[in-house]
Amino acid sequence: MSLFDYVDEELSRVKEEDSFRFFRTRGEFVDGRYGHVRIQGKEVVLFAGNDYLALSQHPLVKQAAIDTIQEFGVGSGASQLVSGHTSKHQELEERVARFMNKAAALIFPSGFQANISVISSLVGKDDLVIMDKLNHASLIDGCRLSGAEFRTFPHKKYDRLEEILHQYPSKEKKLIVTDAVFSMDGDLADLKRLVEIKKKFNAILLVDEAHATGVFGMKGSGLCEEQKVEEDVDVRVGTFSKAVGSQGGFVAADKNIIEFMINFSRPLIFSTGLAPHLCAAAVVAIDIIESDKDLRRKLLWDSFNLKDELVKQLSFDVGGTESPIIPLIVGEKKDALELSQKLMDAGFFIPAIRPPAVPVGKSRLRLTVSAGHLDEDKEKLLKVLESIKKG
Repeated sequence: MSLFDYVDEELSRVKEEDSFRFFRTRGEFVDGRYGHVRIQGKEVVLFAGNDYLALSQHPLVKQAAIDTIQEFGVGSGASQLVSGHTSKHQELEERVARFMNKAAALIFPSGFQANISVISSLVGKDDLVIMDKLNHASLIDGCRLSGAEFRTFPHKKYDRLEEILHQYPSKEKKLIVTDAVFSMDGDLADLKRLVEIKKKFNAILLVDEAHATGVFGMKGSGLCEEQKVEEDVDVRVGTFSKAVGSQGGFVAADKNIIEFMINFSRPLIFSTGLAPHLCAAAVVAIDIIESDKDLRRKLLWDSFNLKDELVKQLSFDVGGTESPIIPLIVGEKKDALELSQKLMDAGFFIPAIRPPAVPVGKSRLRLTVSAGHLDEDKEKLLKVLESIKKG
């Protein structure tokens, strides 16, 4: 079979299986209203992003980026080890370290790159890496890339994690990896339990705060702060592309770990550094997250209220979500696609999420709440969903 025949066959297969994916190009916000955009010429309200605090649109965040472009230009121009590590990079790394309550931090062009970089640096072929089965794809790929023996345990079944760890007493290093907030279900890891297990087996614990940073904790740094385990978690990773409203990823840890990565992390060494204006935007956004507690309170209040309405009034299955991620679990792929299209027709954009992103039989719409959403948008969404339910 030729390459072209293979490509055609695979594309035909995913189309027949209701798994075909494609881009939908959106325009700018309509009339400056958060979440109101045009997709394929139609004005819709987005309930599908990760800009949880709407900081991507904050005037101070945008101005920081604009001012930095005037000073530094658009790109960093090189890897950080060559000439791509600017004063803006240094400022952001120091800010992240303080925010995450760690000695040092390292920044990357994406959260995906941060994850594959840190995992593949910390463990190798003589080691064990074990993670929650519902972790993000970047964590899974980082484990595979490391060459370590790779095991998973059923979602939040920590007794099973212990059973697996008992099987590997002689492994040189044992790394436990978990999301803080699980990206497709919105539920939370039990980090206190994981810390207990880590100590029992002399393991390393890595927590991905991607969907928790800016949402949880007294100062908004994430679930490690919320559950009071910051000092016991060895490595905190995350992203600036969600609640922080910018772009890029980070690793926060002891100084020796960060220096080790600078010397041995291939994804860092051989990649052009994050653009300086994105660093500047992230610094300002973190300042806002720490200072504006009401913004985070509003996000969680709105999220929990909407979830309650979806469950109590409309009888939706939203799983065990405890975050602004609210899955509307419908089961089959075609049902998820149909619900998404009906919402699109009614003026709301919430794409269908299908396997392999979620388990078979658990297709859903991944509804996400932002502090920027207007009350009237949430109320209209509930009315539309009620109408669809009634048929």
